[in-house]
Amino acid sequence: MKALITGASNGFGWDFAIKLSKMGYDIVAVARSKDKLEELGKKVKTNYEYEVMDLSDLKNTYKLHKKYTGQIDLLINNAGFGECGRFDKTDLDIELNMIDLNITALHILTKLFYTEFVERDSGQILNVASIAAFQPGPLMETYYASKSYVLNLTMALYEENRRNKGNVKISVLCPGPAETGFFSRANVRFAIKPHSSDFVTDYALKKLKKNKLLIIPGFIPKCTVFLTRLSPRKLTMRVAYNITERKLYKDKK
Repeated sequence: MKALITGASNGFGWDFAIKLSKMGYDIVAVARSKDKLEELGKKVKTNYEYEVMDLSDLKNTYKLHKKYTGQIDLLINNAGFGECGRFDKTDLDIELNMIDLNITALHILTKLFYTEFVERDSGQILNVASIAAFQPGPLMETYYASKSYVLNLTMALYEENRRNKGNVKISVLCPGPAETGFFSRANVRFAIKPHSSDFVTDYALKKLKKNKLLIIPGFIPKCTVFLTRLSPRKLTMRVAYNITERKLYKDKK
């Protein structure tokens, strides 16, 4: 068995690679940092390959699929990042890069590998979204919207696949705050105590074995999603704004 993992140089991707290797998977790790991918290779005990790629350069998604056509049993679309701030103040180029990575690259890889998996009637895909996918996100609107796309694409694909009655498996991981380096890059603080990446990936792999569609690790994230679904939309947006505003790093006085 062979797993292809994007965003493998740290956080969830890093942990998925190590844990799947222990489960017997050969690993293909994809990220931008050669040094970190080489370091990861020292911890992977099965066959290991890595690709130094920026997947927001969409040509790389096609190259990646072409190189590994017919070889992959599990695809984990984990690459992504966020940005925080007022919409009129944030950088458009960063947001477009985020859309390319969080949405378009994931869409292309899902499409190409899913089509292949359907043709051979085997294979599994895990797309990494977030509990942010369940609501609008003032001050992080592009990130929240990108994760909503991932969630809804995956869930719709799951139902389409279910109707086909094949053996391809589809899941979406929606973690809450976790210790992955994401919030540092997004320039925000945690609003609640984050889960460890180890906890999230352990939980995800257990649910993946059971072919669970929607994977939400932890009690508080589950409650958050439940309350979001029950709350009026405008109230949800106000609460989200207040929480995110408090998370923003403030200049030291």
